[in-house]
Amino acid sequence: MRPDTPAAHTAEAERLLRTATQYPGDREPLLLRAAAHLELADDRPGATALYDDLLSGAPADPHLIRALKASNLWEYGHEAEARAIIEGVRRSRPADAPPWQIAAETLEAHDELEAAERTLTEAAALLAASGDDTELPHATHSLLATRHRVRRMLALPHDDWDTRADRLHQGEIPLDELHDPKRLWSLGSSDPTELQAEIARLRSELGTYRTALSRPFPVAVLHWPTEELTELLAAYPELETEYPTYRAHLTDIEASLRELAAAGTPNLGIVRATVPSYEAFAASESSSPANADLLPQYATTLAARARATPWPPLRTDACWCGSERAYGECHGGTQAESPVGT
Repeated sequence: MRPDTPAAHTAEAERLLRTATQYPGDREPLLLRAAAHLELADDRPGATALYDDLLSGAPADPHLIRALKASNLWEYGHEAEARAIIEGVRRSRPADAPPWQIAAETLEAHDELEAAERTLTEAAALLAASGDDTELPHATHSLLATRHRVRRMLALPHDDWDTRADRLHQGEIPLDELHDPKRLWSLGSSDPTELQAEIARLRSELGTYRTALSRPFPVAVLHWPTEELTELLAAYPELETEYPTYRAHLTDIEASLRELAAAGTPNLGIVRATVPSYEAFAASESSSPANADLLPQYATTLAARARATPWPPLRTDACWCGSERAYGECHGGTQAESPVGT
């Protein structure tokens, strides 16, 4: 469901709130999505109330929620409070990029470019101190690109962080061209050539953004523990074609991951599935849990929430299947039909 009217956004927010009541384990991501829909419905006080509700407990990502709350508050006249929250986020020095980026983009959106640049520079010094680009999370790549854009708008010369952002950028169009303030004038042009050039730039920027979103998370495969798989198939027998037996399910997991690894796919992982969580995900997608097409999307969503366990484990570590045997003696064996967990 992709509502595009205030009433539809409000209805979607209400549906997400009902789902959060039914599935408290997924309450935080569901309430964050509901708050985003309320913002799109221009119910900014309602969105603030949801952020406050989350912050009153023990949220998994309080810095991100505070940054989102500040961005929302500034949009409906609470500038002083928003500034105070952003300063608090900066002082707390979050260990990941999204809270920093949201805070900086909020400042940028309100023409506070110098403050945005200072915030992004502070974040870069904290999160990208390592010179190894291969270990840098892609959310941090995005933060460095945002810093590059802000500095370009301020007409500042390139520094080492900008050079690194250029090196990390994967698009065909260089960052200097994407972030050229003069290109904004072409949006009002009636020259077809200029408009086509702007469309190409925007497509490149969007493609790079989508790639960045897809890369921070491992390529994950679902693992249904035996009790969960039994419950799943009892409730949704249509999925028996996907999971004919528990043994076959475990064998397929290992085979799929080995195939991906052989093809050179990095950052592989396994996510533990549960029936209530899967049903909540299906509800959020306005679909039936019996729809097998949801399964890979559910795996990706769990991985995006940092629920993935890296694969493969060390041969001496416990096997991912839960058998309590060493991985090398269980599914990490060299035989095609490895022993399976109970």
